[in-house]
Amino acid sequence: MATKYGGYMGKVLKIDLSTQEVAEYPWSDEERRLYIGGKTMAAKILGDHLKSDTQAFSEENLLIVSTGPLTGTGAPSTSRFNVSTLSPQTKIITSSNCGGNFGYYLKKAGFDAVVIGGKSKEPVWIDIHNDKINFHSASDLWGMYTTKTQEALEEKLKENYGRAIKNGKIVIGPAGENLVSYASIFSNERAAGRGGTGAVMGWKNVKAITVSGNHEIKSAHPDKMKELNKKWFKYLRNHPLTGEQLPKLGTAGLMSTMQMRGLLSTKNYTYGHYDDYEMVNGETLAEKYNIVNKGCLTCPIKCARTVEVNGKPVKGPELETLGLLSAGILNCDLEAVCKWNFELDELGMDTISAASTLAYAMEANEKELWDNGLNFGKTENVSQAFRDIAYRKGIGDELANGSRWCAEKYGGKEFAINSKGLELAAYEPRRSVGLGLGYATSNRGGCHLNGGYMVLFEGLSLMVNPQTPKGKADLTVMLQDLMETVSAAGQCLFTTYAFLPSPAVKNPNAWYVKAVCAILPFSGPVVRLLHLMPQIACFHLPVIFNQSKALKYATGMNVTFGSFFKCGKRAFTLERHINSRFGIDRKDDTLPKRLTDVPQVEGDDSTRVPLEKMKDVYYRARGWSKDGVPTPKTLKKLNLDGLDSYKETCRAFKEGGL
Repeated sequence: MATKYGGYMGKVLKIDLSTQEVAEYPWSDEERRLYIGGKTMAAKILGDHLKSDTQAFSEENLLIVSTGPLTGTGAPSTSRFNVSTLSPQTKIITSSNCGGNFGYYLKKAGFDAVVIGGKSKEPVWIDIHNDKINFHSASDLWGMYTTKTQEALEEKLKENYGRAIKNGKIVIGPAGENLVSYASIFSNERAAGRGGTGAVMGWKNVKAITVSGNHEIKSAHPDKMKELNKKWFKYLRNHPLTGEQLPKLGTAGLMSTMQMRGLLSTKNYTYGHYDDYEMVNGETLAEKYNIVNKGCLTCPIKCARTVEVNGKPVKGPELETLGLLSAGILNCDLEAVCKWNFELDELGMDTISAASTLAYAMEANEKELWDNGLNFGKTENVSQAFRDIAYRKGIGDELANGSRWCAEKYGGKEFAINSKGLELAAYEPRRSVGLGLGYATSNRGGCHLNGGYMVLFEGLSLMVNPQTPKGKADLTVMLQDLMETVSAAGQCLFTTYAFLPSPAVKNPNAWYVKAVCAILPFSGPVVRLLHLMPQIACFHLPVIFNQSKALKYATGMNVTFGSFFKCGKRAFTLERHINSRFGIDRKDDTLPKRLTDVPQVEGDDSTRVPLEKMKDVYYRARGWSKDGVPTPKTLKKLNLDGLDSYKETCRAFKEGGL
């Protein structure tokens, strides 16, 4: 279906694995305007097809790989794509954003997205080249690690085309084949890590997808786009976060700040400090282990580390992996963390869920709830545990189901650190209560990014009082919504770090920075005005937030900061509306009691997350019911009254069922 907008290829590919039939999925310009692309586009498609009784491992479940309109336009850090599906881990919809080069080459093949349904009778890999889609047996690839799979595919493509061709690939490892609930999908060394997307791909008997082509990606206003990109690259390179900290130390550079602020989850979130953190922090990684910095296509930040494992250069650990596999399990061996990170990538697993589930098991063993042989501070059997998870052997067969499942069987729900079944990131929310609210309300479960990443304001860059609940609900909603549209447009969320003006980051003790930090907790009513009337922001924020202007120049849509913000509101509420179909409401927006009931500092009640108090304000800010369900009025206001499920929602509210 052709489009009048720039930035899009105008076609969405639909594949039925059961019949190996391919067709064009209908996607209109009105849908492009409302849902932009990426995870929001995928949510709309999932919402149109999933029923309340749909199972993750079923032919009815869809696996959707989607791009955004900025992908391929030359905008900074836009080599992104999204994978969405019904999660086997959380039983609700999940989305996972990924770098690598697959998104770029999917558009070069002529498609904005691929919608995959059904199940192949035998293992296959799918080759998409321009308008040709070929299915190949993957029997000889089945069982391979992620790197070996991609190397083997490169040889197969050379053989099929008679020459080497530029292409993108997504693959799964043994964890996906064996339906580990938190198995991931990989493109190059980058992972669509969260929610078990790799398990769904494995259940559908798809080992890999390759994409290539020679289609041109056109912007609506190419000259303006080129000029904006030039200034934007310069701004990001000169910003202290995106031009200094992330390139120099990567995300691992945040670890020392987290230690200082009590944010470093230690011994399965028992504490916020780790005595041996200097042995495993970003500075030590950079000094002793980092070989070279890498970045995705069109990325000026280059936050990825390269380390040596078994004599070969491989991707180094990101902050989450580093923190959870060191402080999280009381391990001070950084070389071991690098090795485990590589092993988990090769097996095809989410490092966050794997590490946090391991920590739960160690504590369950310590408390004599589960005799599993895993212990804090003892690491000699960790590699074996990860292999057992990937192949579902021994205790690995149970660990493969995640911490929530294990806690339901063995007990200890108060220290199974997840929300909605998805394990939390490495930031300890008792010293960042706004982030705690974000973890709890995130649509895909305990995610810091989908949660709004309030920790950036509460200790990583600014020092807005991290313990007060005041203003946090409205600020969390604002950040969640802005980040939703950034993702939908196809851009890396790290570019939003530059939203904080450079002087504020460089001079955190300046009087004007302290004044802003003091005022922000009382800014709720002002921020709420933007929630209620985004149309009043009929402008672009200069310098610090180029995303809305880039989306306008790429697509030709009449985008302002206000409409950009509203798109995020629509996206977040849409996902919540779909999840409510699976029973998600207020009771599910929770954190483990360790984080809400037990102070991090004994006797100091401010060092716990006052979640229920913030939820009331949060739901009002979003226009949801007191039970956390989007109301018909809000759905209509966000142009979601055209959904097939809208009338059902209206009926349920009228009958008092919601």
